[in-house]
Amino acid sequence: MTPANVDRERLIRCCRQVRETLLAERTSSGNWEGELSASALSTATAVMALEMVRRASDVSSTVQPPKLAAPHSDAHPGTYVPGSQRSVTGGEELIARGIEWLAGRQNSDGGWGDTTRSVSNISTTMLCHAAFHATGSASRFETVVNAAAAYIDKAGGVAALRARYGKDKTFSIPILTHCALAGLVDWRDVAPLPFELACIPAQFYKWARLPVVSYALPALIAIGQVRHHFVKPWNPLVRIIRGLAIERCLAILEKIQPASGGFLEATPLTSFVTMSLAGMGRADHPVARNGAAFLKRSARPDGSWPIDTNLATWVTTLSINALGSDLPRDAIGALRDWLLGQQYRVVHPYTNADPGGWAWTNLPGGVPDADDTPGAILALLNLEHQRGVEDGPALTERKLADTGDPVASALESAVDWLLDLQNGDGGWPTFCRGWGTLPFDRSAPDLTAHALRALGRWTDGRTAGSASNGPESSSPRIHRRTRRCRRAIMLGFEYLSKAQRDNGSWLPLWFGNQHAADDENPTYGTARVLAAYRDAGRIGDPACSKGLGWLCRTQNPDGGWGGAAGILSSTEETSLAVEVLVSLEADGDEASESAGRGVNWLLDRFDQGKLMEPSPIGFYFAKLWYFEKLYPLIFATAALRRAVEKGWSAPRP
Repeated sequence: MTPANVDRERLIRCCRQVRETLLAERTSSGNWEGELSASALSTATAVMALEMVRRASDVSSTVQPPKLAAPHSDAHPGTYVPGSQRSVTGGEELIARGIEWLAGRQNSDGGWGDTTRSVSNISTTMLCHAAFHATGSASRFETVVNAAAAYIDKAGGVAALRARYGKDKTFSIPILTHCALAGLVDWRDVAPLPFELACIPAQFYKWARLPVVSYALPALIAIGQVRHHFVKPWNPLVRIIRGLAIERCLAILEKIQPASGGFLEATPLTSFVTMSLAGMGRADHPVARNGAAFLKRSARPDGSWPIDTNLATWVTTLSINALGSDLPRDAIGALRDWLLGQQYRVVHPYTNADPGGWAWTNLPGGVPDADDTPGAILALLNLEHQRGVEDGPALTERKLADTGDPVASALESAVDWLLDLQNGDGGWPTFCRGWGTLPFDRSAPDLTAHALRALGRWTDGRTAGSASNGPESSSPRIHRRTRRCRRAIMLGFEYLSKAQRDNGSWLPLWFGNQHAADDENPTYGTARVLAAYRDAGRIGDPACSKGLGWLCRTQNPDGGWGGAAGILSSTEETSLAVEVLVSLEADGDEASESAGRGVNWLLDRFDQGKLMEPSPIGFYFAKLWYFEKLYPLIFATAALRRAVEKGWSAPRP
């Protein structure tokens, strides 16, 4: 039954057009790649890294930093204006373009946010301010630099930066290193990093209590060494140990650098490593040369850099799962093969993760994690379900139970990978089990919910396969894995129950909202967790009911949702809420009314031509914001499709 306030034909029309728009975003390979937002933070760090490399190449000459034209009032922001500066090529030209892009993107308060849609923050502003000084551009952009300095002073400077990250040194120390290289921060204000610990076997990292998260090992090595280069430890024994560890750690750094040169395919991390090596006189080291080459390739024509190269695997699995049965049959085979090709088949050289997981990208800098792996599992299962429409469900189940079938083998490996990653508290961390001392290595509700959905779906399929094919159709190995999944699922829901906040919401790890208290996004977290309760048939669970009530209560008067109560509505957050409410609603109840209002918000947004406008809800490691062009399109597709399939409208022609 369609809620009285939702026009069925309007819903069908909008759903169809949004779906076709999403399908049109596929690449020639059949997958999705998306487009990450330009980032002031990434641009500032890339400029600094290239500047440090440039200085090293000019160390014996008197060449001055690249001269930059002051921005013209009639020039489009980000446009490179040749003006009267000397001819520059390669890295120098990219430095010049990056500085001008930054000058054209400063917020009215004098600061910069991470993206062009972000509010100012102390971290990005300090990085941008330092880039102007390091490149000798402060006098040419005096107004910009003075406004930035005023913002930093008002925000609290170095103390405010440290307070933002607390005990997690993953990003505060790199930012201070960046500023020290620019001459704006004393090296003694940069905390030393025990880079020598990188020499211990990876399995002992969790006992070493590293001050950075598990995937920031390159920063630990490079930044630790550049700080050691400028300020030696007072303890003579520590000084000797670190001196002896330098070359060995650099060899480790070279070994774990991906073929692309980009650590995690991330501009900031790669920039911090590159600028640190160049700053200590090692610009010719292979890691620094490859890092600089990655940065040059990653630069965009307008002078900016994104936070990461792409989220191709992530947006592809999200798209497959959002489209469901609306995915064209002729696309299934290519997508299945593409996804199978992205699975890690060997121990990861960077994090030592076992085979079986997926990363967010199809590029060599990716790292398998507990959000992309469940997404890939669900996507493969959805593709196999669509294949089963043609082959017949029984035949598909037999294929998935056949160890010789590539999809079956991939799924079993992925399930084992997830099971091995589960923490003792029942939840799932992002990359590494058991580190637990820093936010991005602890269990998180959004990751746990995603893992539970994937494991539950796989387990249900094995149970159905055994029932349809007889007692001999499933091996003892499959039975053992199924039993293990059931126990993991039970522990996972126990974790979610404990992680629920008193008001009924859950907080995610990898997404936030810049307008909400503490940059949190309980709307995202709660919607994702409720989807796990829905898929597991646990709608009557008290935790689910409590979370559902919170989601309904925090709907904005306009019918949409923001990251929390009273926060500006966005397509992403409204779609996430609608998608889960539609699937949990019952005629006449609160969820049904909220879902109907949410659907109308999306339809109005579509009619206004604003449905596809992205919001910076992406929350990368250590509070780096981004937005992704495909997020609003993907999430809206999922929500509207659910509304149509729920029976709110007549079947699609």
